[in-house]
Amino acid sequence: MAWFKRQSVELDTGGEKKIRTEGLWVKCDQCRQIIWKKDLEDNFNVCPKCGRHFRIDARTRLSQLFDDGEYETFSDGLRSTDPLKFVDLKPYSERLVKAQDETGLNDAVINARGKLNGRPVMVSAMEYGFIGGSMGAVVGEMITRAVEEALERKQPLIIISASGGARMMEGVLSLMQLAKITASFAMLGDLNIAEPGALIGFAGPRVIEQTIRQKLPPGFQRSEFLLEHGMLDAVVHRKELKTYISRALDFMTPGMQASAAG
Repeated sequence: MAWFKRQSVELDTGGEKKIRTEGLWVKCDQCRQIIWKKDLEDNFNVCPKCGRHFRIDARTRLSQLFDDGEYETFSDGLRSTDPLKFVDLKPYSERLVKAQDETGLNDAVINARGKLNGRPVMVSAMEYGFIGGSMGAVVGEMITRAVEEALERKQPLIIISASGGARMMEGVLSLMQLAKITASFAMLGDLNIAEPGALIGFAGPRVIEQTIRQKLPPGFQRSEFLLEHGMLDAVVHRKELKTYISRALDFMTPGMQASAAG
């Protein structure tokens, strides 16, 4: 992971402020270059030197897709209740509180509605920072509600999938979500898009190698590999993603924008 450090302010004995510059620079894990943090943010959190796409949170994703970064959230009052009173290294209830405090979210997805290049759309953006974007009963219900509302409003639904899989701390209740919104739903869209270098798969490469005891091909499970083997429709640079989606919607839903505006 790239590192971020916060800027801090110290006072010398004379009372004069001294500003430390820690946190203003980021190291790219791919090219190992040091990047001015502001330059990285201005470039959609993509390394300007090698093109590596840094991980971004759900709110940043929504602000990049919606016009002027404006959107309205819905179905955001749902909260997990720890129905199994699950405990592993620590109680699940403590994990929930920690994730909620760190992300400011009730669970691992944000449902939002707004406009993308003037077209009304709905977006479900998953938050990996909330227990690995795992899907429990709340995430399954929120995505289900987004699907139902998109159907009712006759608007396109965009799902930003950034998930570590089922949330096993909720046991069978988590697994039931796979039937509720269909297992592997992230690969069943009308159009499946990934960013360059994205890791996509049911299990990680290390787990697969340990299971089959064989070395995987170079780039296995990366978006370019999946595109080459017919599992994706496109690999799109983050700065071009909004335009690409807009053009795809123009092609797939002709006349919808005009009727919605009218």
